[in-house]
Amino acid sequence: MKNNILLIISLFAINFITSQDLKLPSIISDNMILQQDSDVSFWGWSKSNSQVLINVSWNKKTFKVKSDSKGKWLLKVKTPKSGKSHQVSFQSNSKRVVISNILMGEVWVASGQSNMQMNLDGYSNEPVFGANDAIAKSNNSKIRFFTVERNTSEIPLEDLEGKWSISNQENSPSFSAVGYSFAKYLNTVLDVPVAIIHSSWGGTPAEAWTDSESLNNDFIKSEIKNNRGRAVDEPSSLYNAMINPLINFRIKGAIWYQGESNVSRASNYAKLKNSMIEGWRREWNQGSFPFYFVQISPYKYDGIDKSSSAFLREAQLKTMFNTSNTGMAVSLDVGDENSIHPPRKFILGKRLAYWALNKDYGLSTIEFSGPVFKSLEIKENKLLLKFDYAKNGLYCPDNVINNFELASNDGVFYPANAKIMRNQLEVQSENVKKPVHVRYGWRNYLNGNLYNTKGLPASSFRSDSW
Repeated sequence: MKNNILLIISLFAINFITSQDLKLPSIISDNMILQQDSDVSFWGWSKSNSQVLINVSWNKKTFKVKSDSKGKWLLKVKTPKSGKSHQVSFQSNSKRVVISNILMGEVWVASGQSNMQMNLDGYSNEPVFGANDAIAKSNNSKIRFFTVERNTSEIPLEDLEGKWSISNQENSPSFSAVGYSFAKYLNTVLDVPVAIIHSSWGGTPAEAWTDSESLNNDFIKSEIKNNRGRAVDEPSSLYNAMINPLINFRIKGAIWYQGESNVSRASNYAKLKNSMIEGWRREWNQGSFPFYFVQISPYKYDGIDKSSSAFLREAQLKTMFNTSNTGMAVSLDVGDENSIHPPRKFILGKRLAYWALNKDYGLSTIEFSGPVFKSLEIKENKLLLKFDYAKNGLYCPDNVINNFELASNDGVFYPANAKIMRNQLEVQSENVKKPVHVRYGWRNYLNGNLYNTKGLPASSFRSDSW
């Protein structure tokens, strides 16, 4: 019965669209930014087997495209590099639509749950530090947001609700704080327009943002389910409604801040995250586009001294190791013990931007990652640790490096002292005479204070698999 209802709804939607003379998806509208110097897609719906003329102002050409039997049409057009404002007109047999104030620039998708959703206005009793100043200075026609309206669906949708907004004091308070920080930094450094397509929903799990083909191929049925019984938690429901309608739109890459709703299921998160990323890449059909994400921030979760979220942070670190063209912005130093929504959002947007600037825009002198644990050497009653992404050594702004623990073969961890030795870290504990394993930041809430010399923090990590 349920499948029959979905089929009826789908057929109704198709008949409605094909009866229209010309309809564009909501993302193709005034004030949009198109990916510069690339092949972008224009698409829409008209009467079946009818012709649509498309004129683009940057080369003054008119293109012809014919709709199929379902009324769908799609055309790829080469875009120029960033420069002046443009317009595109669409003409069917009896209807003309003109899209104006179009810029060429860099287009990024921003998605996830409440920490990506959190806008410059903040939440009730939860601020975004520096937001008032940022809003006051936000007049910038070269930063634009397309904000996707919340929706769920059991089947992949072809369109969604949303609109383009130009950055100014009126619009920016509703922008994602992390997304805005990312866009602002790229715009400042690259001096090109930057677009953020913002599609997020607080309190949602990664399963809901993953397409059904990926879930069906990569997991057995018992592994993936709706864990809280809400429509918004249904596997693929948010992908269907809030991502699938975007996949024809050319993007540079994606940024992501999510994981809090998967803390209790950290054991399969690395696999799930990889499946989601590769599913997005398959459907967008743009190759392995960059996918950068924020590691979840320290918070008390089920208790300060417990470590449930440390396992999720570890899964995110594994994603960076195991999934090509991904990167992680560490937030171990900016958490909030009493709020799952840490207020220092701007630094996280910048840390995501460092990855993009180095990896995608050729700025090789920009450091992009904090220290990542590489190996250890047992030296009597000490462990010597080596790290990647610390070519000029390690740094701690405090007198003591916190949050290290050592264990011998008995598996009991004790607090340990850490000392920087050039490009290594020497760790020892008076309670562990024969150390074999080390952990750093292996608890729900902490204030990480181990950095490289560019001020980028180390992720929590462990050498054991106990």
